[in-house]
Amino acid sequence: MAGILDGVDLRTQLAGHNRLELLLFRLGGKQRYGINVFKVQEVIHCPPLTRVPQAHPVVKGIANMRGKTITIMDLSMAIGGPPLEDYENKFTVITEYNRRVQGFLVDSVDRIINMNWQDILPPPRGAAEGTYMTAVTQMDGELVEIIDVEKVLKEVIGGQEDVSEGVIEERTDEQPHHVLVVDDSSVARNQVTRVLKRMGVDFTACKDGQEAWEQLQSWLDDERNVEDFLSLVISDVEMPRMDGYSLTKKIREHPALEKLHVILHTSLSGVFNKTMVAKVGANDFLPKWEPDTLAMIVQEQLRQHDQARADAA
Repeated sequence: MAGILDGVDLRTQLAGHNRLELLLFRLGGKQRYGINVFKVQEVIHCPPLTRVPQAHPVVKGIANMRGKTITIMDLSMAIGGPPLEDYENKFTVITEYNRRVQGFLVDSVDRIINMNWQDILPPPRGAAEGTYMTAVTQMDGELVEIIDVEKVLKEVIGGQEDVSEGVIEERTDEQPHHVLVVDDSSVARNQVTRVLKRMGVDFTACKDGQEAWEQLQSWLDDERNVEDFLSLVISDVEMPRMDGYSLTKKIREHPALEKLHVILHTSLSGVFNKTMVAKVGANDFLPKWEPDTLAMIVQEQLRQHDQARADAA
């Protein structure tokens, strides 16, 4: 237990300081890749695998680890590269996304680095539309690609796409609502905005915390009452330039924005979330991807925002 608490303390020190730790690895070539250490449980040599009939080609099998059955995927194949050969001698990165544990086969593991999100940049403008990069950075003069794991998991594992029947209530209020959606993953942005469209709620979508902060500043420059206009901010945590923790902290420190309702919509599940959310002042966090839960939370916040407007009138 002490080790877990130490880990929570170590990582919450990064929250609100726009910093992250990246695990660097390679997939058989010279290119370096990275994923957030928050999502990594451990790195091991590939365990014995049991093949699964009719599984997705990316799935190399399942492994039993500490009483859990874990799906093991070839990450090179998952992002459109060649399959890893002799994978029994490769490494497996055990990760947790959206309260689900899975392993990714990689060729070799480099090291862990501590970086500032300001040094993590969006993919180059010329990058293909179907790219699996969510961001890039420089390390030792080399380009490091940060993989959009959410896109990989959606393609390989899938999941619920739409809100279930009966979850969205018919709105009786006449007042308009607007939601600010912030996420660097196009897959995640589309998932959130699809729900909002079904609910008939207007939104503005931004690709990272810096863009969102600039949008908020623009609304303030236009002398708009942002706390009245904006019913909710739904923000990812991991984003280039400015992460969701830092965005939330800046919102709380601004006198014209401090009352905004902020939900961190994150695949960073596990023990760290509630501690970090409390530290930076977010109202809550929502694990990805749960469209029914998202719809219910948005509906409740719209009701509360209407009540706040009525009280202020």
